[in-house]
Amino acid sequence: MNPRLDYYSASPKAMKAMIAMEALTSSLSIEAALLHLIKIRASQLNGCAFCTDMHSVDARRLGETDRRLYSIVVWRDSNFFNPRERAALAWTEAVTLLSQSHVPDDVFEQARAQFSEAELVDLTIAVTTINSWNRLAVSFRQAPST
Repeated sequence: MNPRLDYYSASPKAMKAMIAMEALTSSLSIEAALLHLIKIRASQLNGCAFCTDMHSVDARRLGETDRRLYSIVVWRDSNFFNPRERAALAWTEAVTLLSQSHVPDDVFEQARAQFSEAELVDLTIAVTTINSWNRLAVSFRQAPST
């Protein structure tokens, strides 16, 4: 797969805004390890190999196990994730697949049981940010380095 264009050099002003949003996301209330889990799951759903790879590497650096990383795609059928992580993964899927799910009430209630209102907003900002990165990377065919 060949990259279509370098979006950083094509529109530096737009990318500066994306980088600022990413920096903000990383400084909000959601713990770094959980951020990587939701970034990986959204990237899997969006078919973004670049972001899936990058956030898996970053998660490993924070001490995440291979076993849990391999199981993110089947998190519902795995006992490796605690209730907070499960709520975050469900929320991530519903927000990422917005046109299909419209974020169901039961997913909202599950998330509200694990996250404060501020945390739920922060989680949603993190999900929307990784979805934006995925759309850039997939649209312009950014691939992980080998």
